[in-house]
Amino acid sequence: MKFNILFSISFVLLVLLLSFKSIKNENQQSWIRINLLGYPSVSIKVAVWASKAAETPTYFEIIEKESNMVVYRSSNIKSFGAYGPFKKTARLNFSDFKLTGSFFIKANGILSPLVLINNDVYKGAADFCLRYMRQQRSGFNPYLKDSCHTNDGYVLYGSEAGVKDSTHFNASGGWHDASDYLQYSATSANATYHLLMAYRDFPLVFGDEKQANGMDGKNGRSDILDEAKWGLDWLLKMHPKKNIMFNQLADDRDHMSMRIPKEDSQYGRGFERPLYFITGEPQQRGKFLNATTGTSSTAAKFSSAFNLGAAIFKYQDDEYSCILSKKAKTAYQFALKKPGVTQTASVRSPYIYAEDNWVDDMELASAALNFGQKKLNQKAILNALSYAEEEKTTPWMQKDTAAHYQYYPFINLGHNELAKQMVGTDKTKITNYYRQGIEQVWNRAKENAFYRGIPFIWCSNNLTVSFAIQCGWYTNLTGDKTFLELEQANFDWIFGCNPWGTSMVYGLPNWADTPTDPHSAFTHLKNYPIDGGLVDGPVYTNIYKGLIGITLANTDEYAEFQSDLAVYHDDYGDYSTNEPTMDGTASLIYLLAAKEAKSTPKKVLVSIEGGETKFLRAIVRGDSTKKKIALVFTGDEFADGGEVIRKTLKDKHVKASFFLTGNFYRNTNFKSLINKLKKDGNYLGPHSDKHLLYCDWNKRDSLLVTKAEFEKDLKSNYKEMAAFGISKTNAEYFLPPYEWYNRKISEWTGQLGLTLVNFTSGTHSNADYTYPELGKSYKSSNEIFQSIISFDKSNPNGLNGFILLLHVGTDTRRVDKFYLQLPKLIDYLNLKNYELVKIDKLLVH
Repeated sequence: MKFNILFSISFVLLVLLLSFKSIKNENQQSWIRINLLGYPSVSIKVAVWASKAAETPTYFEIIEKESNMVVYRSSNIKSFGAYGPFKKTARLNFSDFKLTGSFFIKANGILSPLVLINNDVYKGAADFCLRYMRQQRSGFNPYLKDSCHTNDGYVLYGSEAGVKDSTHFNASGGWHDASDYLQYSATSANATYHLLMAYRDFPLVFGDEKQANGMDGKNGRSDILDEAKWGLDWLLKMHPKKNIMFNQLADDRDHMSMRIPKEDSQYGRGFERPLYFITGEPQQRGKFLNATTGTSSTAAKFSSAFNLGAAIFKYQDDEYSCILSKKAKTAYQFALKKPGVTQTASVRSPYIYAEDNWVDDMELASAALNFGQKKLNQKAILNALSYAEEEKTTPWMQKDTAAHYQYYPFINLGHNELAKQMVGTDKTKITNYYRQGIEQVWNRAKENAFYRGIPFIWCSNNLTVSFAIQCGWYTNLTGDKTFLELEQANFDWIFGCNPWGTSMVYGLPNWADTPTDPHSAFTHLKNYPIDGGLVDGPVYTNIYKGLIGITLANTDEYAEFQSDLAVYHDDYGDYSTNEPTMDGTASLIYLLAAKEAKSTPKKVLVSIEGGETKFLRAIVRGDSTKKKIALVFTGDEFADGGEVIRKTLKDKHVKASFFLTGNFYRNTNFKSLINKLKKDGNYLGPHSDKHLLYCDWNKRDSLLVTKAEFEKDLKSNYKEMAAFGISKTNAEYFLPPYEWYNRKISEWTGQLGLTLVNFTSGTHSNADYTYPELGKSYKSSNEIFQSIISFDKSNPNGLNGFILLLHVGTDTRRVDKFYLQLPKLIDYLNLKNYELVKIDKLLVH
């Protein structure tokens, strides 16, 4: 017993020692690298053994933290040789370990950091990284609760469009690019596109905790979409007219000092900063000339972001959507003006974004012309295909080096969007381009234990994130799972499974080793955290040694892990490996959203074999394999939306179903509406007579009515319906009051020869009766609308078979009436090719 107690104490002490970055074992020669964020229970799970000694374990164990017991032992080890600072490396595969909890991996006496395994390990991570995006805002900065760069900017090179140099254009807003405060259209458009994609592809991942200005408070719109709109708004300013587009705001004179953003005066025009017009020609300020050849690379990125934004905002803000759609067209034409690349300009240093490819941007812009369109434009698809064939794989994938941002964005986004618009051999051709690029990286990656095939060029973490996204897209498009482990290895690298054993994201996870001293004025001058910022990442050692002006401010805490291959420093003085970037973080947000969505699938009521879905014996969904929806309206004491709803249905040639109480049928004020609804051919059914609550809200099995009371009330409902010529034989479906029932109510309904139905869960449509005084239960019309769109987009069967419930009227305390959104809702459902039918046409009974 004494031995066991001593062992437990020793074990805990050892764990504590390993948990703190500042305490090191100087004699340690081996380490186990893991994904510090954790692993879903059913996923690929691999740790990497890395040793400076000539040893490789023959087996490893997993120890449960709580009990200190060995719960798993495996010899599933794949050995490799030297890599970076290590003489021996190996992959420790524990993918078949499915237990959830907190663990440590132990091999040859070495313990790993804490290993978390559960399906919520990625929950909230994407939203966490949005903090950095908000902190990067120019104009009004919600983190600082203050404004900066409000006087931007004055034009340079504008003569081609008839704009005199020094002319002022309002360009305040957008995001600062990194720890400097330059703002580039290419990176901002790419970041905006990734945020819009994240919302489109994984809408249920994101919360609503911030207002549009980034301050605390819900506004009925996902925070990710608020942030994307911040980017779109700035891009609109950077393309103010069809013949005017700006490539960047400010230049490297920004780097003259490290400061918290406010107003800058180093450009010779008061507090204005320069706006560089896109001429399609090389530009020079000072002694450095860039290699611009055209207008396509930047302008095409504008067009793609505008088109995706237009499609997403169409059912939220139609006026804004129309503006974006028009700007997408003019940006596309600007891209065609002179095919080629637009590079950034510098004044004091040779470092620019030297983008060297543009056909990938044109491919995406062409495919984006079909976003939100009911019928695909085949000419746009053919144009996109032509561009795709000019650059089948992103060039850096074939190489082990590249110039700074030479091939940007770091993967071909267009292949993914184009492939989704194609079928058969054409689609296979595009997905094979993705496979070719992945294989080129894999040929390098398979030679080392970290599966590292990404070149250590400046912003290598951005490439790593983008490559993981491409691997995921390839799998989703083809069903081919060949590269799942390679994808996971790249994701794991970002979060600690790398030679340095550190996460590359500030503050994520907050219990592990993450950057604490990045190249950032926020942290360096004010000790402000930069939560969620993805730092540049390791670079080749020869690149690091050749950079200008790098001097480490502190002792290198990762000195023992540096090598002739690559270096990484968590040091303010190293701008090459430890500076966070806005666009890299935006890409990471997409990847984290994908990971969260995959690891925490939503439970959706759906019939496996088609047919109807039941809950507590009531039908709650029609055939989920057929694109049919029943719009259902319930009514008791309110009918303020009745005429609006009726007119909308008639104008849109839609029939709906109305379940009304005896109270509603008896109300003489509602008689005209009921007759009109019936005359129009809508379904009218029962909703109880007195709108009784059948069972307890908290104890659902506890009935609040007897069988006799239930039957009497329902028969009274039918008696009132008979006055309108509605009999039980043509109204056999019954929707319970409060949409609340239990198995006994379903049984009693059946004994009366009726069928109990209820709404399909998963959206907030049934909350259209709520009002602000209800607190957290209140849902705005925008929240409700977006929940419907989100469900449609995020579930394989979409809204197939849905019983979508709304209310005929609401309490006067609800000012934001959702029935006013009914025309827009029907337009959306029609665009998605749903057939809107009555309840008796949806259900087969």
